[in-house]
Amino acid sequence: MIYAANFKMNQTRQSTREYLMKLQLHHHKRKLGDRVIVFPSITAIDNYDVDFTIGVQNAYPDIKGAFTGEIGLEQLEEFDIKTILIGHSERREILNESQEFISRKFNFFKEQGFEIIYCIGEPLNVREEGESAVLDYLISQFDGIDLDYSKLIVAYEPVWAIGTGRSASIEEITNIHNRLKERIDRPILYGGSVKPSNIADIASIPSVDGVLVGSASLKVDSFLDILLH
Repeated sequence: MIYAANFKMNQTRQSTREYLMKLQLHHHKRKLGDRVIVFPSITAIDNYDVDFTIGVQNAYPDIKGAFTGEIGLEQLEEFDIKTILIGHSERREILNESQEFISRKFNFFKEQGFEIIYCIGEPLNVREEGESAVLDYLISQFDGIDLDYSKLIVAYEPVWAIGTGRSASIEEITNIHNRLKERIDRPILYGGSVKPSNIADIASIPSVDGVLVGSASLKVDSFLDILLH
């Protein structure tokens, strides 16, 4: 299983360091073969002495340049960052990243050999149209994306379940993951209000290869409860 923590715009450099040091102390208790990835906020990116992966939540598809407020490959290389989140619904929905721009970002970081956790997910109005509509919507989010890329991990996050406290049902998760597995031969994570109280059920689904955790990862004890369930 892959356990990924996305801090989003939370934590400071100091609180992130304290969190990661505590996580490191207990990380060895995980099941053999399980993997942990943490995505801190941009200002907390640093060289941490940990034996799990530190990734970046976002970056601009260029080495460096006149892109105010962005970070590029040159800044990531300073900290040996080689894992990135791309396509998260908050960047699609709130920051209006188009599929064209997302695929451009994907292909740039693919060329740089990054491990990419690529996010897909449907809004509530699509979910209410039924599973067939959901699958069509999700497949459209793969336009321009190389599904055969060896360092690709897909994260399915229904938009209506992110940060709402409402997770998709086990049946809903199972059905979508099974359908995606018919098309994609890559690990598929589930994200959307994953928490200690539902991780055992979610992790028991054969087609779920891990979880992408948002709010429940902000407290290290909560994330450890998920990791060590």
